[in-house]
Amino acid sequence: MSSPTIAINGASGGMGGRIAQRLAQQNIPLRLIVRDASRAPDLPHTEVAVASYEDRAAMLEALRGIDTVFMVSGFESAERMQMHRAAVDAFDEAGIGRVVYTSFLNTSPNATFSLAWDHYETEQYLAAKGLPFVALRNSFYLDLLPHFVTDGVIRGPGGEGRFAPVARDDIADVAAAVLVDANLASGPIDVTGPELLTLHDVAKILSDATQQPISYQPETIEEAYASRADLEGSDFEKRGWVTSYQAIAEGELEVVSDTVERLTGHPPMSLREFLAGSR
Repeated sequence: MSSPTIAINGASGGMGGRIAQRLAQQNIPLRLIVRDASRAPDLPHTEVAVASYEDRAAMLEALRGIDTVFMVSGFESAERMQMHRAAVDAFDEAGIGRVVYTSFLNTSPNATFSLAWDHYETEQYLAAKGLPFVALRNSFYLDLLPHFVTDGVIRGPGGEGRFAPVARDDIADVAAAVLVDANLASGPIDVTGPELLTLHDVAKILSDATQQPISYQPETIEEAYASRADLEGSDFEKRGWVTSYQAIAEGELEVVSDTVERLTGHPPMSLREFLAGSR
């Protein structure tokens, strides 16, 4: 096997693993960077390196000989931006030629969705370091929508806002294409599903697919925090949960892009298609 020039961070996770699988199927040599070697996927044409964003020495060693890196966003915590800066610093020191990063739609310092702030700062930090990068500004993951339901109800301050959730499989297809072909994209690109949906629409589609009554119950912001007060999770996480719905209500996620079809050759999966298991 020839030496890999592409490294996949988070290769044992849901997104990194999907991307690694796609590239391995194309017989592309890869280096899989994971925190725990025992959890690395067993794929052909791959080698495994153990490193984390916080461990500068291990990351530099893992990046030896690598030109292109997939950077999955870190754990959703108050320390995430610190981890991201450490990773980007290592990429810069290692002389990485290009970074493909999982970002979020309409990220900005004024975004309603609190977890989007770190994505904005990460994009800015990559640019400040002079690293060529592609930021996949993904909509919410379509395949997580069934988990929004509790006791037959989706509750949140989403109002009548619309969004176009995208399947992680489609994001992985886009990422794999961009990692292989540097000419396909640069800078931030929006990655969305095929259609705009309200949360009422989401509830109706889930109800039809499961043959169970599912509804959407709008909450005020105060009600949303109160209804999540007893759930496990930090205040940081709970703010992310609530502001994700607020961002939908504010229209900040009302975006439909052609990125999936344009870069992969197939249309993005709809919620109905996902639930029907068509792909």
